[in-house]
Amino acid sequence: QVQLVESGGGLVQAGGSLRLSCAASGRTSSPNTMGWFRQAPGKAREFVADINRNGINTYVGSVEGRFTITRDNAKNTVHLQMNSLKPEDTAVYYCAARDYAGLGRGEYDYKYWGQGTQVTVSS
Repeated sequence: QVQLVESGGGLVQAGGSLRLSCAASGRTSSPNTMGWFRQAPGKAREFVADINRNGINTYVGSVEGRFTITRDNAKNTVHLQMNSLKPEDTAVYYCAARDYAGLGRGEYDYKYWGQGTQVTVSS
């Protein structure tokens, strides 16, 4: 079983930056794909970005060019650098992972979840 623990959320002004981190533990092999979802109040959880073991990444269109996902396979960690933040980026951000490569980007395509970290962007 894989446990995911996020860190790095907080409050930032619009235009600012934050870096989220997620550490995976519970076994020696890292998940094939690790990524991030977010959920704003009253909205469904949505895919933000993910990256597979080979470094191939995918982003939702609304964050492309502003967010960068990276991964350290040796440390079983994934990071999300968020720049040029907007108030609409405000949400709880969840780290997610799965053991296979694939095209699915819905929340049911990911088996492992962190507890979430709050990101608030003020205008």
